[in-house]
Amino acid sequence: MTGATASHSHGGAAPRTQSADAFTQVELTHIEKRIENWIRFGREVREQVLDRRRRVFFYRPGSVFAFVRWASNDFGTITSRIDIVRAVALGEPCQTLPFVRPGGEILLRIEGWPKVERVLQHIDAIEAIGVDTKSVAPGAPSRSIMCRSVTRSIATARAAICRSGRAAGTSRKAISS
Repeated sequence: MTGATASHSHGGAAPRTQSADAFTQVELTHIEKRIENWIRFGREVREQVLDRRRRVFFYRPGSVFAFVRWASNDFGTITSRIDIVRAVALGEPCQTLPFVRPGGEILLRIEGWPKVERVLQHIDAIEAIGVDTKSVAPGAPSRSIMCRSVTRSIATARAAICRSGRAAGTSRKAISS
């Protein structure tokens, strides 16, 4: 990461007095039909473009983000995964995660495209009822608060979807399966 790479700010500029090491860094790669890593939600402090296929997002300690990874080869999907992660402070114990430096507190880990797709649908439903996923439990002191918050949001979203489905003549069983 040299001065030759482009740097862009989103959501506010990163303080100049803090080094990049003070932030959790997530490297995103996009190689069409091979590797697709992306952020589904989260409030990054800064974005650094490494080249046309790679970029790095920087997150403040305590920030929560959803990191989606998908990879394939000539025979199909190799991996499909979503991790909801809390960024950690420098020196704080953490779990390691590929493409995330230094790592983070993994709040949710889901593997396999059908399950990942279902989580993405729940996130869409949460956003559809007006919950800002960028600010879901950013300062939650524990994993259980985050889980309760998301569970309540999902339950509310399901209820709203069921109500709208019944109004349109769709059965509850068709929605929940």
